[in-house]
Amino acid sequence: MHRSLGFGVDVGFTGGLGSLYRGTPIMVYVLILSVASQAAACLVLGLVRPWGEQVPHWIPWLGGRHIPLLAGVIPAATGALVVTGLCAAVTLVSVGPLANPDFPHGTAGLIMDACYAPLLAWGPLVAVLTLAYVRRRRAGAGAAA
Repeated sequence: MHRSLGFGVDVGFTGGLGSLYRGTPIMVYVLILSVASQAAACLVLGLVRPWGEQVPHWIPWLGGRHIPLLAGVIPAATGALVVTGLCAAVTLVSVGPLANPDFPHGTAGLIMDACYAPLLAWGPLVAVLTLAYVRRRRAGAGAAA
């Protein structure tokens, strides 16, 4: 949904929020946020792909080097905790941003909820992937010893 907002599409916000969300600064912010969130999502693939354990050979000077376990675990665990905490804060607190009367209601509100609902699972799923990454790396280290 925020990608539509980044291109100036009216996504149902009214009042002061509607005015704010139709301005150029918010469009630039949303586009930057979209790129950053997609980059972070792609990095999560390192928890399940070989390049999360060893730098690909085609990367100059670093190719073939093993990635330290904590270099993957610390950012992944931090991200899982932050996303889970933010989602819990936004959805569980009745005085949070969702209580704002300028937020979309009706069909626009349902569409917004449907777009953001999968985000509720993102943090816990990244936590599970992080634990699996640690187990796999430790099992691999034990087999190599």
